[in-house]
Amino acid sequence: MTILDIDAIQAILPHRYPFLLVDRIVEMDAGRVVGIKNVTYNEPFFTGHFPDFPVMPGVLIVEAMAQTAGVQVLHGMADRASKLVLLVAIENARFRRPVRPGDQLRMEMAVVKRKATVAKFAGKATVDGQVVAEVEVMCKLENKPEEQQTRA
Repeated sequence: MTILDIDAIQAILPHRYPFLLVDRIVEMDAGRVVGIKNVTYNEPFFTGHFPDFPVMPGVLIVEAMAQTAGVQVLHGMADRASKLVLLVAIENARFRRPVRPGDQLRMEMAVVKRKATVAKFAGKATVDGQVVAEVEVMCKLENKPEEQQTRA
């Protein structure tokens, strides 16, 4: 079941190809969000990252998880066109197994702490029910520069 499709995600996040790493949101409430990333061989990083054994870079898995959290932070905000969610901390990142072309990355992010402009999330990413990565991320809500606030 899809809660937000790619068009809805693009209306929330400023990221675009090749750095929009969330394809859909399948679950979301005030304390949790679940995003999906379909990993295909056509991803631009596979040509240079272990080309004989293509593996999704761990930093991009963390970025996809952070973007999933960002959707949860911005979704439902009336003034989200004037806001950015910036990644400010990555803690306790662990990578359990490689993510390969054809995998579907399921990213489950839960709110640990939330204040007015800062949110901390803990999450895990799985493929076929197996944990591939775990991380804690902190993000900060900031105002966009005025010249960029009309986009979105």
